[in-house]
Amino acid sequence: MGESGKLEASIDRLLNEEKQMRLAENVAGTRKAATEILQLCFEAKDWKLLNEQILNLSKKRGQLKQAVQSMVQQAMQYIEQTPDIETRIELIKTLNNVSAGKIYVEIERARLTKKLAKIKENQGQIAEAADLMQEVAVETFGAMAKTEKIAFILEQVRLCLDRQDYVRAQILARKINPRVFDVDTKKDKKKAKEGDNMVEEAPADIPTLLELKRIYYELMIRYYTHNNEYIEICRSYKAIYDIPSVKESPEQWVPVLRKICWFLVLAPHDPMQSSLLNATLEDKNLSEIPDFKMLLKQVVTMEVIQWTSLWNKYKDEFEKEKSMIGGSLGDKAGEDLKLRIIEHNILVVSKYYSRITLKRLAELLCLSIEEAEKHLSEMVVSKALIAKIDRPSGIVCFQIAKDSNEILNSWAVNLEKLLDLVEKSCHQIHKETMVHKAALRP
Repeated sequence: MGESGKLEASIDRLLNEEKQMRLAENVAGTRKAATEILQLCFEAKDWKLLNEQILNLSKKRGQLKQAVQSMVQQAMQYIEQTPDIETRIELIKTLNNVSAGKIYVEIERARLTKKLAKIKENQGQIAEAADLMQEVAVETFGAMAKTEKIAFILEQVRLCLDRQDYVRAQILARKINPRVFDVDTKKDKKKAKEGDNMVEEAPADIPTLLELKRIYYELMIRYYTHNNEYIEICRSYKAIYDIPSVKESPEQWVPVLRKICWFLVLAPHDPMQSSLLNATLEDKNLSEIPDFKMLLKQVVTMEVIQWTSLWNKYKDEFEKEKSMIGGSLGDKAGEDLKLRIIEHNILVVSKYYSRITLKRLAELLCLSIEEAEKHLSEMVVSKALIAKIDRPSGIVCFQIAKDSNEILNSWAVNLEKLLDLVEKSCHQIHKETMVHKAALRP
C-alpha cells in the first residue's frame, strides 16, 4: 500500500508539472513530464495504470504533438517486456487508439499494426491479420524509409496470399514498381529528404533492398502459380537469378536456372517466350547443367520431338524439383509440358508442309487422328497458327488464303522481276556482241 501511495503521489506531482508546462507551451518540459509518468508506471509493472495514463495524457486539452509522439515512442519500447500476450495486445490497442488519425505518429501506428498482425497470425487468425494490415496505406507516408514501406506492403501481399485472396494481393503488389529494386543504393543514401519531411531511418530488422527484391519476386511466383502464368513465373525467377548474391553462389543459381528452363518450356509459344529462350541459351552458366541446355535446344530447333523419349529422359529431373527452390512443378505442369511439345511439333510440321493428311499429321505427333485434330483446332483458335482442315478428304492446309488484291500484287512483282531479268540479259548480250565485234576488226 505504501508503494502504491508513493506511485500515485509521484504521478499526481508529475501531472501538475505536465499541466503547467503544457499551458506554458514548453515542449521539452511537457515531453519530459509525460514520459516520466509512463516510466514510473512501467517500473511499477502496473500495465493497467500505464494504459490509463497514456489515454489520459493524450486527451488533455491542447496537448502538444511532440509530447504525444514521445509517449507513443517510449511506450512502444515496453511492448516486448509485457508479461503475457493479453497485456501486449491491450497496450498495442491503447497506442493504436492514441495514434489514430494523427499524421505525426503515422509511422508508429504502422509499426504497431504490424506487431498486432504478427500476434494474430501466430494465433492462427490469418484473415484478421490481413484485414488489420490493409487498414494502413504506407505508400502515402512521406517520412517513412523506402525499404520499410516496401517491407510493409510485401507483408500485406503475403498475408493476402496466405488467406488465398489473390485479387487483393495483386492490387497491393501493384503499389510496388519493380524498377525501385534497380536503383543505385549509394545514390539513394545521399537523399535525405522526401517532400518537405525528413525521412526516418529504417529499423534494424528491415531487410535490404536486394533482399526485399527476392521476397517480392518469390511472392509474385506464388501469385502467378495460382493462375499457371508460366511466362510470368519464368520472368520472376529471372529477376531472382540476376541478383548479385544469387549469381555468386552456384548452390543458389543452379536451382533457379533449372526453374527458368522448365518454365520457358512450359510457357506457350509467343515473342516474349522466344526472346527469353534465346537469351537463356546464350547464358554461359547453362553449360553447367547440360541436360537443360539440350532441352532448350530441342525446343528451339525446328525438328519434331518424340514425347515418350523426352519424358523418359527428363522424368527424374522433373520429379527432383520437389526438393529444390520453389517446390514441385505439379501434375498440371506435367500435362502442360506434353501439350507444349505437341504444339511445338505442329508448328514444325506447318513449316515443312503446305498440305498434309490428318493421318500423316497424327503419325508425326504420335497421337490419334481425333487428338491431332483437337490440338490443331485449339492452336488455330488461339491464333498461334493459320490452318484449314478439309474433313471429308482428311487434308490439313497450312497456306494462308490470299484475296484477289494480294494475288494481283504478287503477279505484278513477278512481272517486274521478269522484265528486269530480260533487260539485264539484253544488256549482257549487247556487251558480248560489242566485245566480239571489236576483236574481229583487222
